Amino acid sequence: MNLAIRDIRYHRGRFILTSIGLGLLLGVVMSMGGIYRGLFADALAILEFTKADIWVVQQNTNGPFAENSRIPEDIKYRIRAVPGVAEASPLSFQTIQIERKNMPFRFFLIGYDLNGFGGPPMILAGRNIRQKHYEMVAAKGMKMEIGDKIHLGLHDYTVVGITGKVVSSSGDPAAFVSLADAQDIQFKKDNDAIRNDRERIGANLAGVQSLSPVQAKFLQQNISGITESTHTVNTVVARLSPGADLKEVQERISRWNHFKPISVEEQTKILTKGMIEKARMQLGLFRIILLVISAVIISLIIYTSTLDKIKVIATLKLIGSQNRVIVGMILQQSLLMGVIAYGIGYVLILLTYEKFPRRIVLEALDLQALFVIVIAICMIASFVGIRKALKVEPAEALGG
Repeated sequence: MNLAIRDIRYHRGRFILTSIGLGLLLGVVMSMGGIYRGLFADALAILEFTKADIWVVQQNTNGPFAENSRIPEDIKYRIRAVPGVAEASPLSFQTIQIERKNMPFRFFLIGYDLNGFGGPPMILAGRNIRQKHYEMVAAKGMKMEIGDKIHLGLHDYTVVGITGKVVSSSGDPAAFVSLADAQDIQFKKDNDAIRNDRERIGANLAGVQSLSPVQAKFLQQNISGITESTHTVNTVVARLSPGADLKEVQERISRWNHFKPISVEEQTKILTKGMIEKARMQLGLFRIILLVISAVIISLIIYTSTLDKIKVIATLKLIGSQNRVIVGMILQQSLLMGVIAYGIGYVLILLTYEKFPRRIVLEALDLQALFVIVIAICMIASFVGIRKALKVEPAEALGG
């Protein structure tokens, strides 16, 4: 006869409700662990599919994710000429929020050289971009279909392909267009803005008395051509040749004193330690708080359950039962409650994690560690009830 099972059957309703409540708490703890892992996965998603060894950005910045970075597109030719560099490709990044179907629609736009790398990692449906203009590959998270059109900047873009779960470091789904299109969307001004800029430049040059009207006109045309150019990118990524020394290539690029080469390890540190560090600490704090709450709840339930069994425990002592029998009963109830609650939380998170707005990454090691923690909490929480049970005198069984 197992005393713990018989007592659970007698207080079945309370035990089930307590296990469900604890299961919900542990499900939240598991989801927070998954969100934490998801933050890392989102932050490193672009680094992983790009597979670049060096990210060349604007000098004195930690771009292109942590800070704004703008460099000339033609710098790619100089980087390709550096000994040790196998290939280099320019990339453009920007976050866009527009209205679509009367709802805010936010995504991360990536522009890449169609002859380079940094484009969609895989095509799940449709095809890749073939034309230089007005075609787009959308991530699955954007919930767009092949043939859908979206208006960006001055033009409409047609979705020709669907890629996987590619997101920005902030979790926004990504879309891919050609580099020329991305530059137009990001830098090209509309006709009114262009006319206003030209008039402003013309007015400023007209005020320079040393310039003749012909010289002013010539300067206005040249300055306007430079200011209206869209041949700017946020970064140029490079892959090294086999056997090339990373530090040596970085040193050669740094000698130009205009650009900053960031290795993929340094970029990973910027993204994980800088951009999501506070979120990591906050999620960790919430997990600790919830685990403490779970321990308190288990302690209270076991303690009140022990109080309800005072006469039963006293009777057991009166008939000569050893303390280990009583301790085993209380400990088994506590452990069974923790295991059932963990199972409820695990099933709950498995059924719902794909419906979260942010990516949830469940790792077996995290779940196993949490299970060990839950077992430890149950054992520690049961000590309160055990301590009370061991103090019960056999004479109480004869009380009124």
